[in-house]
Amino acid sequence: MSDDATHVGPPPPEKDAPRVLGGRYEIGPLVGRGGMADVHAGEDLRLGRQVAIKILRTDLARDSSFLSRFRREAQSAAGLSHPSIVGVYDSGEESVPQPAGAPVQVPYIVMEFLDGKTLRELLNESPDKMLPPDEAARITAAVLSAMEYAHARGLVHRDIKPANVMVTPNGAVKVMDFGIARALADTAATMTQTSAVMGTARYLSPEQAQGLDVDGRSDLYSVGCLLYELLAGRTPFQGDPVSLVYQHLGEMPKLPSTYRPLPEGIEAITLHALEKDPDQRYQTAADFRADLNAFRADRPVSENAMASLAAVVGAGQKGPGGGDGAGPAAGGVGAGDFGTGDFGAGGAGAGGVGAAGGVGAAAAARSARAMAQTEAVPVPGRGPGQGGGDGYDSGGYGSSAYRGGDDRWERTDELPVREKRHRGAGLLLGALALLAVAGVAWVLFQVLGPGSGPPEPVQVAVPSTVGETEARAREILADASLQVGGVVPRHSDREQGTVISQNPEGGMAPEGTAVDLVVSAGPEAITIPDLRGWEEQAARDELARLAFTNVVEEAQETDSPDHEKGEVISTTPGGGRAVDPSTEITLEVATGKVKMPDLVGRTRDEAVLLVHDSSLVMEEVQLLATYDHEPGTVIEQSRQEGERLDHGTKITIIVAEQPPQTAIITTEITVEPAPPPTTEPPTTEPPTSDDPTTPPPSDPPTTDPAEPTGPPTTPPVDPPGRPSPPPTDPPTETG
Repeated sequence: MSDDATHVGPPPPEKDAPRVLGGRYEIGPLVGRGGMADVHAGEDLRLGRQVAIKILRTDLARDSSFLSRFRREAQSAAGLSHPSIVGVYDSGEESVPQPAGAPVQVPYIVMEFLDGKTLRELLNESPDKMLPPDEAARITAAVLSAMEYAHARGLVHRDIKPANVMVTPNGAVKVMDFGIARALADTAATMTQTSAVMGTARYLSPEQAQGLDVDGRSDLYSVGCLLYELLAGRTPFQGDPVSLVYQHLGEMPKLPSTYRPLPEGIEAITLHALEKDPDQRYQTAADFRADLNAFRADRPVSENAMASLAAVVGAGQKGPGGGDGAGPAAGGVGAGDFGTGDFGAGGAGAGGVGAAGGVGAAAAARSARAMAQTEAVPVPGRGPGQGGGDGYDSGGYGSSAYRGGDDRWERTDELPVREKRHRGAGLLLGALALLAVAGVAWVLFQVLGPGSGPPEPVQVAVPSTVGETEARAREILADASLQVGGVVPRHSDREQGTVISQNPEGGMAPEGTAVDLVVSAGPEAITIPDLRGWEEQAARDELARLAFTNVVEEAQETDSPDHEKGEVISTTPGGGRAVDPSTEITLEVATGKVKMPDLVGRTRDEAVLLVHDSSLVMEEVQLLATYDHEPGTVIEQSRQEGERLDHGTKITIIVAEQPPQTAIITTEITVEPAPPPTTEPPTTEPPTSDDPTTPPPSDPPTTDPAEPTGPPTTPPVDPPGRPSPPPTDPPTETG
């Protein structure tokens, strides 16, 4: 080390300057990473707002398929403006130098920055990987609102899944990632493209899996898979991607209530959305959302949804004749080989459409149609009558795959892991279960057999009292030899005092059975949120989400300097008040205009402040010298008082100033009198003359004392060398 105190070491290395895209967007830290792009937090340097910047990975920037998919996402999302769709602000391409070779053009998308979590993260953080039914219905309804908007503009998302749905801390739902979206008119938009699966296998619709043309109903199937996972903590089908395709095509999902208790309405909605045939599921996102809103309001869901539920129940999953569809005695699918195209000898037993009470002709028809669709699904790599292996199980993909259902798959976070099981163990367990059931039945027969107990009570039909008043319901039940059990009030949009539901709902019951009633307590008061500063459409959507039913269509428009055009200024009634959901609500919305204030007579500072407070811009201040106005006051403005102007209009004012003062110069001149002459008159002697005629000199004249004496009246003559004094005119003013 040098001993020289003046020695200066090398300067510390400078930090890398932040990367800026398009001369405007500063790239911040990495906040997310996907299969083909990275997402960074960023800042719009021009507008000073936080944004999210999605950048295609440089190793994929030379791949034409990824480039087209990324550009298509920017084009698709940029044309959508909806409260439930992530906004896209801008897109472009940036030249990125490479260590070896020419620089590559990397595209990027500038999007709305959201502070929230994806549904996938919310499910992973939940202890049971599920959401409450009402919250699941609310989130799904918001997703459907976004799909309804996209479908109306001819766009199909094709990749709805929890990872593509964001939930903000205040509960707003945002759909993102339109990377594989396609226009409805694009008939070439199939599941595969350049040998890559377009979509996520767990949420793939049957028509996508078959490579057929898709429309908006394909998105509704994916939304149904999403809703199933929110309710059951798992997707309808489990397995590796290839087996998932077969299950979407040919297997019926288990009831979501298999994994947790659920209301019948939400279960029916979910299963109706998962119909294999597009013509049998929901036809529009609006229909799907209407059923979800009906469930949340304790109203009955559509008959089609209930028929889908009955079809699944009738197929043997929860048949009223007993059993859970696991074996031939309990109904459902028997031991036939799925690969051969028939269901073996088991068929539909007592648990399906059996003798112990079926589900009606409609349910039976739907169940038969579902089975027929299952039989018609071809299994690649195997011909008719072949039960051999297809590479997925040593015992073949036939009956073992179907009987085991999706229990053969162990769910992990991303890709399912195959759990090998032996067919012999399954058969042994089935046999033991049958023996146990037989033993229990024998014991019950011995205990409750003929002549060993009291006589059976008289069975009566349970009438429906839904829609009746509580008093009338009591009369109806009394006439049917039944009693009224508990009466539970519940807020509802039905008239107060009207029966909403009863338990049991119908069927046969012993005389004297107590029937529990749920009676409407009228609509529950809802607090109006503070919507000041919201966009008008977003405010209307929020009120609709909260179940307000009487929002005035025409908003009251008001000029406001504090709100941009289309922003809500206030609501009537005001935010924070709890009112009936049917209360009329009026929105006061800003026009984006303000009235020009009167600036004349105000000081310059007052005028500038008033223009700023009116959301106008002071462009120029001109000065005018004048005696007619007080200096520093405004004497003229470029816009007339009271004129309605757009926010940001530029204003010019003229301000009076003091005119310049005229200087008065006074010059004092002192004139000195000229000194009297110093020469003496010459002495004259009388001439001497001999001429006697010459008169003698006369005496000098005497001076009359009355006459003044003084210098001669003739102007004195300046002595040589003295300048003449200047004239003594009086001074004049100069300006």
